[in-house]
Amino acid sequence: MPAQPPPDTWETEDDSLEAPISALEHYSYCPRQCALIHVEQTFDENLYTIRGTLQHERVDSGDGRAERGVRVVRSMPLWSARLRLQGKADVVEFRPEGPFPVEHKSGPYRRPHADLQLCAQALCLEEMLGVAVPQGAVYSYADRRRHPVVFDTALRQATEQAVADIRAMLAQQRVPPAPNDARCPRCSLINSCLPFVVAEEARLRGLQGALYHAWDLPAETTSNA
Repeated sequence: MPAQPPPDTWETEDDSLEAPISALEHYSYCPRQCALIHVEQTFDENLYTIRGTLQHERVDSGDGRAERGVRVVRSMPLWSARLRLQGKADVVEFRPEGPFPVEHKSGPYRRPHADLQLCAQALCLEEMLGVAVPQGAVYSYADRRRHPVVFDTALRQATEQAVADIRAMLAQQRVPPAPNDARCPRCSLINSCLPFVVAEEARLRGLQGALYHAWDLPAETTSNA
């Protein structure tokens, strides 16, 4: 089966409904983080994002070569017309049994966030190439090993549901509320999100009132006007 045309040739009524594959991990970790990045186009760096960028620069050379008899393609463009997805895979190994996507992560491997992103890559590969992609792996630089991921029915359903949720969020231009929990201190967007403020409604209302309060001018200022 031939691959579908690339995303820039799709005929769509609303291009905003195309979800980036990278949004899957963002959404799984924190829907608000996903919205800040993909709806409000907000992105800040911290130690973890810089480390991830440096690691990906080592991987995303965009070349293809054989390693131990297996053709390896790096930074491979991916798309799915059915799911309205586009993005790229860090590495795809074309093994005799079929394509095998490998996602590289600078930090520890955490389920299910990376699994959803990897499964989305597999769904794209299946649509593009017309072959089954039953499994892949997440390589963690933190522990220097691959973690196998099987794309079973439950993971595929969860991935497709997450894609639908992300597309709805993009279409509505909606930013979910802040969780203000243990995830927040490690997030690079903490200064843009301000979870400790927006998650406390009473405090937020007080700050909004102070910000928009119409202060009275001193009497002498008014008389000299």
